[in-house]
Amino acid sequence: MRVMRLIPPPTGPEARRCSLRLATCLLWAIALMSAAWVARAAAAPEAIEQFPSTQMGIRTRAGLEWFSVWIADSQAREQQGLMFVRWLPHDHGMLFPQAAPQVMTMWMKNTLIPLDMLFIDTQGRIVYIRENTTPQSQDLISTPTPVKAVLELAGGVCAGLGIHVGDRVEHRLFGAAAAGPVVN
Repeated sequence: MRVMRLIPPPTGPEARRCSLRLATCLLWAIALMSAAWVARAAAAPEAIEQFPSTQMGIRTRAGLEWFSVWIADSQAREQQGLMFVRWLPHDHGMLFPQAAPQVMTMWMKNTLIPLDMLFIDTQGRIVYIRENTTPQSQDLISTPTPVKAVLELAGGVCAGLGIHVGDRVEHRLFGAAAAGPVVN
C-alpha cells in the first residue's frame, strides 16, 4: 500500500508569489487569445456586396458592352480585390482606380477563379490585357506603362466579347461616361 502525504497550500509571502505567477499566466493567456481574435477579425474579408459599385461600358468593334463593377476605393478593398470569390458573372468585375497614373502590379494570391485583367490609361484606352490569369498564383502581373486603373473581369470574357488592346472604357473616371445600359 502506498501512502500519500498531502502538502498544505503555501501561506504568507510564498502564497502571494504563487498567486502572482498564476495571475500573470492568466493575463498572458487572455492577451494572446485577444490578439488572435483581433487578428482573425482584421483578416476577415469584407463582403463584396459592401463595396461601392457602378456601371461601365467597353466600346469594342462589335459595340458597347456593359458591366456592373465593384470599386476598390480604399487600400483594404484594393488588397482584398476578388480574393475568395468563387464565381463571377460575365457582366461583373472589379475596378481598381488610382489617384494618378502609375505602373500597377497585381497578383492572384487567394483568388480562386481565373481573371482577365485590363490595364487602362487616363483616356480610358485599354493599353494591356492579361487574359485567364492563374488562380492563387503569386506571380506578379504588371504593365510596362503607367495606367489610371485596372479592371478585372471573369477569365475568358475578353476573348468571348472581342475586347482588345485599344478598345475604350466609358466611365466618368476616364472623362467619358456613357448613358448606361438599356433595360427592357
